[in-house]
Amino acid sequence: MKKDLNKIAKIEKAIKDKYGEEAIQNPKGSWNKEKEEKYLENLKDFYKTSSRSKNTEQSNGFKIKSKKTKHGTERTCPVCSSYSFSANDDFYMTKYKCCFNCYIQYIQGGREERWKSGWRPNN
Repeated sequence: MKKDLNKIAKIEKAIKDKYGEEAIQNPKGSWNKEKEEKYLENLKDFYKTSSRSKNTEQSNGFKIKSKKTKHGTERTCPVCSSYSFSANDDFYMTKYKCCFNCYIQYIQGGREERWKSGWRPNN
């Protein structure tokens, strides 16, 4: 594809007229070694204080990340004590605090209000 340099020049002139000379300058044109060093120093400071570094601790020279999940999903159903890695169960554990099978057995079919009011089956 051949570039139409006249069209590019017209677009660049229109941008310059509307937004000023800085809008058409090459970003690297005003970059120098001092700005680079300041940028890298600021970047280091940012990562020292960021949440990433707060979730790690040192142990014998090793960094140990503390793993935090957004919802803290439990894997054991408090109703039937079954253990599951199913994504299907994750939804029901988050919403109803029970696994999918307990949802089918105790909640589905118009019994959701009873469940929300605090009713649980006797173990």
